[in-house]
Amino acid sequence: MKFVIIALLGALAAILSNMGVAVFNDGLRPVVPEYLEGRMDKKALAATSFALSFGLVIGFGIPVSIAASIILIHSILLGTDIIGSWCPSGKKGIIMSGVIGALYGLGLVSGLQAIVDLFAKLPINFLPQLGQVGAPVVAAFAVFPALVVAYQFGFKKGIITLCISFLVRQITLYYGKFKWNGATIKIDQEGMALLAGMIIMLVFAMKEKPDPNAPKVDLVSIFAERVKKIKKNLPILAVMGGLISAATSLAMVAGDPISLNLLKEGKNVEAAMTGFARGIGFIPLVATTAITTGVYAPAGMTFVFVIGLLVKNPLLSFILGAGVMSLEILFLDVLARFLDKFPGVKKCGDNIRTSMSKVLEVALLVGGLMAANAMAPGLGLFVVIGLYVLNKTSKKPIVDMAVGPMGAILVGILINILFVVGLYLPPVV
Repeated sequence: MKFVIIALLGALAAILSNMGVAVFNDGLRPVVPEYLEGRMDKKALAATSFALSFGLVIGFGIPVSIAASIILIHSILLGTDIIGSWCPSGKKGIIMSGVIGALYGLGLVSGLQAIVDLFAKLPINFLPQLGQVGAPVVAAFAVFPALVVAYQFGFKKGIITLCISFLVRQITLYYGKFKWNGATIKIDQEGMALLAGMIIMLVFAMKEKPDPNAPKVDLVSIFAERVKKIKKNLPILAVMGGLISAATSLAMVAGDPISLNLLKEGKNVEAAMTGFARGIGFIPLVATTAITTGVYAPAGMTFVFVIGLLVKNPLLSFILGAGVMSLEILFLDVLARFLDKFPGVKKCGDNIRTSMSKVLEVALLVGGLMAANAMAPGLGLFVVIGLYVLNKTSKKPIVDMAVGPMGAILVGILINILFVVGLYLPPVV
């Protein structure tokens, strides 16, 4: 079942990209109408797609996926963006996109497992230490609502939010256990800290009043034809949403590094809360770009991941995920008008994405340092810190979030090479 779902997911995502119905890369979405409406040729679209997505697949998606043994959705959907844009238009292109997309999805699943199995057979098995890459992510993910508040409403309110989240975390840690029908239930402290921070963040955001002097623009009316195009493609987009939910329910994919590491630890509820917060952050971006371009996202506003994290039955998850995607599209214009009434919530979207990225940059770098140092004390720190600072000087730097995981993997490979040539001995435990 896993291979069937991932093959269908890859095939359909590539087809949607080829048809100009949906692309995952937020930067590519505004470019697609330029091609569809004849202002850009196919070669330019393909080159743009490759330039925007390839580096993220190789430098970010795959290293994070290897570290957790769960596929980060970016690895699949950024790749299918490229596949769909490179295949020709028309029926031939649709068939090619579907076949290559399916093979790509299958290759990621089998290839990821092959890499993990290969690492396990090396003279020095560094996979147990590599798992530490995600450790700080689990502890740090509850911080980002406070950072959102600080960005949007000032440092003092950010500190207040962080302090309240901290108190909720500690109270939950020591008093969050209770018995139910003879079983002991423990509430997760990080999850409750995140929930507290999100509530404060939304309260601040909804209190922000719209500027009465700001010009009022009804995007839904201006781009009515493009909204109709998205709604016309609702059935196929609903299937796409269902497939993503089903794959998530089988713990094959995750929507972001935070929920990925929580899913790896079996903390599905906490991962779902993170996914929900991320979804709130993506509502303004996806809704606005969809309405203005007529191109949707294959994962929609990312709430399909929340369904998969909470519902472990893949068939039920598929049905509910398709339903959530359908509701997103049906209420696209309603969401856009709601955001116009609450500008604070709309601004929150950008700040949530920025804050999550900042927290992830730090957490994954620290995680990479921890993992590398556990593999090779001292040497691991030398290599990862060296990569991080030198990456800043590169003409084509990889994204900061990828340096920690990539550095840790590189250290694991490096110590095996050094061991073979007699320049490294593993520490005695």
